[in-house]
Amino acid sequence: MATLRPRTGLDAEVAAFVLDQTDATVLLDHLEGLLRFVVPRSVREGRSYLTVALGCTGGQHRSVALTEALAQRLSAGEPLSRPPPQLIIRHRDLPEAAAKETVHA
Repeated sequence: MATLRPRTGLDAEVAAFVLDQTDATVLLDHLEGLLRFVVPRSVREGRSYLTVALGCTGGQHRSVALTEALAQRLSAGEPLSRPPPQLIIRHRDLPEAAAKETVHA
């Protein structure tokens, strides 16, 4: 949709467009399951951080919307570990004003 192109995945309309795709929901289900499996094991092994990166062409629409949705799922559900890990979201390709880190506890 051409009207959404100048916007980012942080905009509700762009996020809705991306997340309304069946494959987006399936991908989020798989990513959430993978992280719910990996994170507790990483914590148990004593790892201090785990980096997960999602990318797309341009880095402003799909990857941003999917990352935000994944962070919401992980923050809202059962804690990934005890104590719950800190989720830090960084959108590398967004303009500086929109690319500030978001921390989810």
